[in-house]
Amino acid sequence: MRRLMSWMAAAALAFTALVAGPAGPAAAAEGSLGAAPSVAVGEPLTVTYTTDAPDATNWVGLYADPGNGPVDQEYVGPSLDWHYAPGTSGTVTFDTTGREPGSYELYFLARDGYTWLTQSVDVTLTSDEPPHFAAEAFTTANARVGEPFTLDVSGLFRDGSGTPATFGKLAGPSWLGVSADGTLSGTPSSAGEATVTVEGRNGSGQRAEAAVTVPVRAADQPLVGELKVMSWNLWHGGSQVNDHRDKQLRTLLETDVDVVGLQETSSTSARELAEALGWHHYQAGYDLGVISRYPIVERNAGTDASVSARIRLDERTDHDIALWNAHLAHAPYGPYDACFDGMSVRRLMKREEQSGRTGQMRDILAAMRDDLTGAEADPVLLLGDFNVPSHLDWTAATAEQHCGYGLVRWPATALAEEAGLTDSYRVANPDPAAEPGTTWSPVYPRHEGSTGAVEPQDRIDFVHYAGALSVLDSHTLVTGEPKPYGEHADNEWTSDHAAVVTTFTVDAG
Repeated sequence: MRRLMSWMAAAALAFTALVAGPAGPAAAAEGSLGAAPSVAVGEPLTVTYTTDAPDATNWVGLYADPGNGPVDQEYVGPSLDWHYAPGTSGTVTFDTTGREPGSYELYFLARDGYTWLTQSVDVTLTSDEPPHFAAEAFTTANARVGEPFTLDVSGLFRDGSGTPATFGKLAGPSWLGVSADGTLSGTPSSAGEATVTVEGRNGSGQRAEAAVTVPVRAADQPLVGELKVMSWNLWHGGSQVNDHRDKQLRTLLETDVDVVGLQETSSTSARELAEALGWHHYQAGYDLGVISRYPIVERNAGTDASVSARIRLDERTDHDIALWNAHLAHAPYGPYDACFDGMSVRRLMKREEQSGRTGQMRDILAAMRDDLTGAEADPVLLLGDFNVPSHLDWTAATAEQHCGYGLVRWPATALAEEAGLTDSYRVANPDPAAEPGTTWSPVYPRHEGSTGAVEPQDRIDFVHYAGALSVLDSHTLVTGEPKPYGEHADNEWTSDHAAVVTTFTVDAG
């Protein structure tokens, strides 16, 4: 049973801010928002507020991980919980039962919208449950004989006490040390797998341990022979599921991926996941992000629906991967037009143009032109949530799976193919009738979750490639047995999409 810590006393925090009216320039207003800076999980979180602009639809929202709330007074993602705050002053109380220990943010917002009535307030939820590592055993990036190796694993020690942690080595090869701050380091002298047992202790003396395996390549080998790539829509950073960060880290470690393109990062998830993993990252605004075991040597804004990064797989040879991560517009959605409204194929194509996705893909491929030209030297990846099916999946043989429609040449994936990109999932799974590869949606079997019309199930998340890569395997990924939307809060899987994971061999020549 969960044991609960008592409230930590603290003074309320007060702030003064500008409030934007329903139209025209912002008008001066004063208000405050206050809460204890720390409270135990399971205890009520009581928030005080004042404002000289009261309204029946003013509200206070609780958001996970600072940065998930409204950025620049505009919607980023949904709150975890909210309450109306209609008066000039008062209190609202949040139930913290089931929340993950860590950082949260409170916003006082105007009139059912996202205009700030004050500055936000940070609050920490604590727990006295025993600490643990995000996974009991995991593998790191590759090392190579004769070259220094280092990795910070302190962020994988998950502890709700709020006390400083220290680390040490319990067992392992002599060349690999563990410093008190959680840094693994050393220079390997022989190839093979080196496993070190790492211990972490919090300030209360509670401990946990993990077995960390470092694959060591021979001195004359390329550093990376196989590359595991993942595309993952996080679903508002994962914040719709309890203990989401712990679950995300466990998924990434147990899946043993190398490079991940993330969508719906809620401004912070790429940075926070990478910092916990000891990886490299590109947090590109509120939506898109890239995390990688191997160094990110170049970051580019890409287009309005994509970002790009160059990932250095081997410092010795300057061998790079050019990665593009995309998130195309979500509406109107083609399978709804087909299955709910029975539109003709010609009408479906017109609606695709209207959605903006076709134009977005043309822009992305135009921006990728130089990378695609050089793909034989530095392979290229295009991955992401396209919000549209593949033309490879809607065929005469799969008509029964797609509301009776036969061939539909969905333009986004067709354009990628015409540009020289290959769909890795269909290389590994060439029969769409036998292996549909559904990614939308593990939590929407029906349109409202467990009720409503049967939800069209389709493959809308992809890992495409060009250049000196060969597909070893590609599969969709969902952990646990997700319950449908509305019952999803305790799912092990933290997203409303399945992820796509492709393993490539890399031609280092």
